[in-house]
Amino acid sequence: MSARGKARRRALEILFEAEARGTVATDGITARRESTEQVINPYTVEIVNGVVAEQERIDEFLSSYAQGWTLDRMPAVDRIILRVGSWELLFNDEIPDGVAVAEAVSMAKEMSTDASPDFVNGLLGRLQQLKPTLLA
Repeated sequence: MSARGKARRRALEILFEAEARGTVATDGITARRESTEQVINPYTVEIVNGVVAEQERIDEFLSSYAQGWTLDRMPAVDRIILRVGSWELLFNDEIPDGVAVAEAVSMAKEMSTDASPDFVNGLLGRLQQLKPTLLA
């Protein structure tokens, strides 16, 4: 797995933990740094900070285009994968759109249900199509 792939996975873990505990994800990074020797990849921090900063917009986009699904009905891991993928797709110009979608689908294959990769691919694919108008 690439360094960015590992960073995505770590960001997913931090964001998932924060949502489950009802805490702020950026506090999770601070706590890890203070209580362990763990080195946190700068890209992990960038993803977490980006998702936290843009979560309201990301959730609005996901809610609007997830046909038949509310954010609350989605499995938590899918919701976090979609947030990370959406942030990379819409707000990180360093990552090609296709890579952002493919990486999110890959995480869904590894960490979620059999139906999740198709769902993640379809929803992020739709956001990719609409990207010029979503960010206008």
